[in-house]
Amino acid sequence: MDRHREGEPTTGCPRTRRKVNVSEAIIGRQSIRAFDPTRPVTDDLILALLDIAARAPSGSNIQPWHVYVVRGDRQKKITAVCSERFLGGDEGDAEYHYYPKNWRQPYIGRRRETGFGLYGLLGIEKSDTKAVQDYRVTNYQFFGAPVALFFTIDRDMELGSWLDYGMFLQSLMLAARDNGLETCPQAAFCPYYDSVMPLLEAPEEQMLVCAMSVGYPVAAALINTFRTSRLSADSFTQFVD
Repeated sequence: MDRHREGEPTTGCPRTRRKVNVSEAIIGRQSIRAFDPTRPVTDDLILALLDIAARAPSGSNIQPWHVYVVRGDRQKKITAVCSERFLGGDEGDAEYHYYPKNWRQPYIGRRRETGFGLYGLLGIEKSDTKAVQDYRVTNYQFFGAPVALFFTIDRDMELGSWLDYGMFLQSLMLAARDNGLETCPQAAFCPYYDSVMPLLEAPEEQMLVCAMSVGYPVAAALINTFRTSRLSADSFTQFVD
């Protein structure tokens, strides 16, 4: 049975609030790290957002994404196993390198700026190992989000499909903002893929790309005021005539 009721928008998304334009959605997007666990996100809304994101471009329209929607007991199990491994000092071993193997400027400088800014806002000294660990483990608690999405890709896909995946993820995050939700994309689960993938019941031919916490933000949360800086376009752009 078609989940879209007659007379409703084909996206299935609510139309009771002012819609943001594309520029507002992009500029205002940030990684939210405090969600309201008491406000559920319906299956229909999740599917509607994924329908929108599925219009993202992909080479030859191969659409290389697989999505697992996790909540409830399954979400709690993922939180438990990843938190236990992290707090036990197990760093895991992701199947792909998200960051460069050898850090150099200007990238290491930008990373440090983000880290010092985030922990500085929270009043956490980087030398305070316990406080840093206590904060980092909130990654595996999905920052309180009532639903999490896990994204996988077939192992035989090449780099082009990973580029396509990025466009799909960005489209999803913008669609979420357009409908009153916020997100936090997370690679933190990748080192523990060998614990996560069985809980997703994902087949062996798929590998974990990342996760994403999705929900309604806690507006008053201090951590949600954190904004990273961005380079101006003229600093990374060359016009070649």
